Amino acid sequence: MAKQWWLVKSEPEAYSFAQLEKDGSTAWTGVRNFQARNNLRAMKKGDSVLFYHSVSDKQVVGVAKVLREAYPDPTATEGDWSCVDLEPAKALAKPVPLDALKADAVTQNLPLIRQSRLSVTPVTKEQFDRIIKLGT
Repeated sequence: MAKQWWLVKSEPEAYSFAQLEKDGSTAWTGVRNFQARNNLRAMKKGDSVLFYHSVSDKQVVGVAKVLREAYPDPTATEGDWSCVDLEPAKALAKPVPLDALKADAVTQNLPLIRQSRLSVTPVTKEQFDRIIKLGT
């Protein structure tokens, strides 16, 4: 299967990219939205993932990789929920704020902007590459 690109959101107070770097990897648990869950299930080992700090920072701060594909979320007490394992790839030299994403022709239609409540969304290779460029 071809490589895919994703964006995950986390409040930095709850789990930051710096914490992911410190931990070395994490299970991306706690997703309780069907569309976001289906996106988790579509992730493949090695896919690239933009790490977005939501609520307080509102900026893309790093890149992670999918380490382990979807498996049952151990934090779910009921329902059919999944998680994946992520590992850090690199922090962006310059975080890319939401305002810059909204203003850029390539990234202004990101699901992050159109469906702001969704915590796991796909991005195109073009959008991914553009965000990396904006963050260097």
